[in-house]
Amino acid sequence: MYYKRTLSKIIKNASTTFPAVLINGPRQVGKTTLFEYLINDKRTYVSLDDPRVRSIAKSDPALFFKTYAPPILIDEIQYVPELFPYIKMIIDKEKKNDLFWLTGSQMFYLMKNITESLAGRVAVLNLQGLSQREKNKKPDCLPFLPSFELNNKKNTPALNLEEIYAIIWKGSYPRLLTETKMKWELFYDSYINTYIEKDVKALVNIIQEHNFLNFLKIVAARTGQLLNYNSIASDIGISVNTVKSWVSILETSGLIFLLYPYSTNVTTRVVKTPKLYFFDTGLVCYLTGWDTVKVLQNGAMNGAMLETYVISEIIKSYWHNGKRARVYFYRDKNQKEIDLIIEQNNMLYPIEIKRTANPTANDVKNFNILKSFKKNIGAGAIVCLVDSPLPITKNTLAIPLTYL
Repeated sequence: MYYKRTLSKIIKNASTTFPAVLINGPRQVGKTTLFEYLINDKRTYVSLDDPRVRSIAKSDPALFFKTYAPPILIDEIQYVPELFPYIKMIIDKEKKNDLFWLTGSQMFYLMKNITESLAGRVAVLNLQGLSQREKNKKPDCLPFLPSFELNNKKNTPALNLEEIYAIIWKGSYPRLLTETKMKWELFYDSYINTYIEKDVKALVNIIQEHNFLNFLKIVAARTGQLLNYNSIASDIGISVNTVKSWVSILETSGLIFLLYPYSTNVTTRVVKTPKLYFFDTGLVCYLTGWDTVKVLQNGAMNGAMLETYVISEIIKSYWHNGKRARVYFYRDKNQKEIDLIIEQNNMLYPIEIKRTANPTANDVKNFNILKSFKKNIGAGAIVCLVDSPLPITKNTLAIPLTYL
């Protein structure tokens, strides 16, 4: 089974205007599968995961490109940075678009080499796990914005609470959906082992792997919370600088997203610390020991997991459309908070995320804070457990989770 990806149309368009297209994202989100779905007979596929191919590419890049001439799909390009100068030379010589399709899962090294060799020559696109729209086989969706015009989603089925938490618990990695016999715990256990062995060790020298695994578990338990380096360091017994380095690894690996507070020179009482979110809620459930849907649904993290899921879905709606997600949160020293703010075209769209089927105007009272920013305020939303869109105030709508 193949789930069509929203990013497909963006890749097709980028290939007509750029010599190279790079899909960046964590392991197992479907980067190669997506390219293979779009590939034609004229394009060669080569994986640098193959040690024999990787050896040729490292020792003799010129021979590599005589053997595998463009148009070409190169999988896991980060393994052989020596290829980047040769890709640049071929692009400058051929002066054509659609020569190279590239995938990678270590953004730090990729962007360093792209900045040095391929600036202006490559379209960089981000892919995460399957969005809910892609799972529902409705990939042609626009980036999410609160709107009173939701007629195009009328046929979205309503889900009960257990069905919603089943989606959250399952996670977004395609293999868990396409391979029905795949065991959830076995998949994530293998995923973490491979991630530490192949990605983490390539970025940093970790002497005690159990420390990093413990770090992963502790950070996962803090999804949706303000990032506190000192607290994490104290819990694990490592230095604050090590925690900062490891958080950076999770971010550049595409496992987490740091949501920064929205502020301007006008506001001085705003909290400056970012909040940390995981992209895949199934991975968080695995790391924090929520082994069944029922336990998750009734557990202490059910609110944080719901919030993590919603924010991940909203960010994916932008990234999978090839757009930057201009998203923030608000919290001030008086503990007034707005879960999410989307900024688009100099307009702010406030969003609250609630585990309720009965939202009220009191849930959005903090939206008025945005008036102090001297910007236009768009429609607001409460993303919650209602079955269908419901007006809450003149400018605020309750939106079902299933409409994301």
